[in-house]
Amino acid sequence: MKIPSHYPLLALLAATLAACGGGTTEPASTATARTLAAVTTACSAWDASAIYTQGNCVSYQGKTYTAKWWTQGNAPGADQWGPWEESGVTPTPAPTPTPTPTPTPAPAPVACRPDGLASPVANVPYCNAYDRDGREIIAHGLKRRIVGYFASWRTGVDGSPSYLVNDIPWDKITHLNYAFATVDKSSYKVVLGGGASNPDTGLTWPAIPAAAMDPSLPYQGHFNLLAQYKKKYPDVKIMLSVGGWAGSTGFYTATTNADGTLNQAGIDTLADSMVAVLRQYTFFDGIDIDYEHPTTNNEAGNPLDFSLSKPRLGGLMASYNVLLKTVRQKLDTAAVADQKYYLLTIAGSASGWVLRGEENLSALKYLDYASLMSYDLHGAWNQYVGPNAPLFDDGNDAELKAGNAYQYANIGYLNVDWAYRYYRGALQAGRINIGVPYYTRGWKDVTGGSNGLWGSTAQVSSTTTCAGVATCGTGAVGIDNLWYDLDANGQPVPGGGNPLWHALNLQQGIVPDYLDAYKVSDRTLTGSYVANYSATMAAPWLWNASKRVFISTETAQSIAAKANYVVANDIGGIMIWELAGDYAWHAGRNGGKGEYYMGNTLTSAIYSAFSTAGPYGNVRAEGAMPASSARVAITLGGWKRGDDNYPINPVLTLTNNATTAIPGGAVVEFDYPVSAPADMSDQSGVGLQVTRAGYSGPNNIGGFKATFNHARFTLPAWQTLAPGASLAVTLNYRLPISGPCAYTITVNGVRYALADEYPELPVGWP
Repeated sequence: MKIPSHYPLLALLAATLAACGGGTTEPASTATARTLAAVTTACSAWDASAIYTQGNCVSYQGKTYTAKWWTQGNAPGADQWGPWEESGVTPTPAPTPTPTPTPTPAPAPVACRPDGLASPVANVPYCNAYDRDGREIIAHGLKRRIVGYFASWRTGVDGSPSYLVNDIPWDKITHLNYAFATVDKSSYKVVLGGGASNPDTGLTWPAIPAAAMDPSLPYQGHFNLLAQYKKKYPDVKIMLSVGGWAGSTGFYTATTNADGTLNQAGIDTLADSMVAVLRQYTFFDGIDIDYEHPTTNNEAGNPLDFSLSKPRLGGLMASYNVLLKTVRQKLDTAAVADQKYYLLTIAGSASGWVLRGEENLSALKYLDYASLMSYDLHGAWNQYVGPNAPLFDDGNDAELKAGNAYQYANIGYLNVDWAYRYYRGALQAGRINIGVPYYTRGWKDVTGGSNGLWGSTAQVSSTTTCAGVATCGTGAVGIDNLWYDLDANGQPVPGGGNPLWHALNLQQGIVPDYLDAYKVSDRTLTGSYVANYSATMAAPWLWNASKRVFISTETAQSIAAKANYVVANDIGGIMIWELAGDYAWHAGRNGGKGEYYMGNTLTSAIYSAFSTAGPYGNVRAEGAMPASSARVAITLGGWKRGDDNYPINPVLTLTNNATTAIPGGAVVEFDYPVSAPADMSDQSGVGLQVTRAGYSGPNNIGGFKATFNHARFTLPAWQTLAPGASLAVTLNYRLPISGPCAYTITVNGVRYALADEYPELPVGWP
């Protein structure tokens, strides 16, 4: 299972967080005429939205004015002591438009490529997967994705219920992620199962007619069934997901040397092996990288991997960015040769703590989309009792309160909405999917809170429980912990993990007939599991007052809220972990008494909600971007490790790649997501200011109301940035962001996009 995406935050969260006019010796009449002509030509009509710097001149209401300093929006002549000085010349009142440079033609637009999707490869066949507007062509005529993870280990060979390829609701999903292939930590290659008993290519299920093998294929197992169903549903894209909570070990060694330096040879080997697997098993449409986690935080990811991850911390994020770029290049090179487009996606963290150590995820631009692991936001790896996957914050998150995390402008960041806003800083809405869990999280012996919500449990000290975390909360066990991982001694890890169909049976007081199959010896139901729902968070849970057990669930109501959220925000779709947790009522089970069991109820509801949804958002910038670009690049670097990011202080480097100097007074602007407060500043003296606050408080209870904050800084008037020169600006902000995005630079009153961010635009300056 995809378990803990973050660990106790307490220790980390407690930290302090050309001028007008000219002389003449000519006769007065000639000089006046010549001066009037010069002023009329040089002084453009005043534009309230334009930026002017010292020495710029404008014409306004029959007069001309010269700027005394930087100004925007101040009408000439309106203020005696304002930024404008009247020139004393009254030209013919005919406004002259702002001179527009003749742009250098841009490369021809790449047909069908999504806005911002980057690749170093030419002639990639994007139109095999995208329409002319750069939106993905999605199965079943839908406009939004329904991405379902299929867990390969639910084979039934251990006596527990099976969930096989034939059980997948192929007519209701658009993408299937096969979980998981792993990475060999020595050879750096993708590893699939081997031998006759492996589920990928070896197992068979002769007792299940619907899972019969196709004898014409040279392999068996799930892959044989996937190949069959790909023929039946060719538009459903099947992705090979590499990694997972227990399978990410090899990513550390394949991408990063033991001293933290880049292992480019390992990355190349891994990327080549991914291409080889796709070419061997042609029913796959791409690679989903589920690396948990490349963060530079000291203890994130699986504790069993700490011996490998900790020595490499300083280089993990840089290596991850190179990994995504390299895989994109290898897949696109293969796509050109094969004339088959290969998708590249990730399962991305949604925890604000983990993301603090993932810099600004600059390699998101290489992805077709990111699916957010917007679950496991609370769990028994600590003592704070809360929802597994709340859509919104309610201002009462016990974990955030304990760590004093609401000090960040009262932003609650353990919720789906915050995670979506974070990724929106780098990707258009349509290249983001929010994750929903078809499983539960739970605690026992809960004290305090409201029907358990935001209560707490005792801490348990152990080196074997909670996936190796020495101190954790008191997780639910027994009949309340049907799906579990094993600790180092082979015992169930307490955590209240259950498929949603089991949670419904608990709620209805049904003793189901599958308990023996899951080795649950206690078949007694004690007390009542009462359904609760927070409309503020769109979060349901069960509360058993007798046992003091809290189980966070998902229901038709919460899934509807999340589907509506996706549609309302133009988001790309929903990702599901995992399909086997969905439910239906089975009247013939449990000796004819009936019980909830595996089904497709929630997936069908998502399908219905998306059936009438319009196209997803396909543009990164919210406002109109300039029609031409400047050869100017902006990068962020100098990152501290995640544990030391209080506040977050990367260095923004502006580099002039043009052949003409950038004059002092040039203005740089950008958007950054509301995942961070609207109080970004700088430590470099350029006077960075937030000029439009998408979030300014008092809190984000019930969700953010906007997507971006807008910031601006001005090159000092005395500073000219020569060709090839750079300006370093140290930023200061308090919660993680991706991006920023929609950069512009205004030079001599003309606004340009950056050629690096918008290479499809013609170059207008210099």
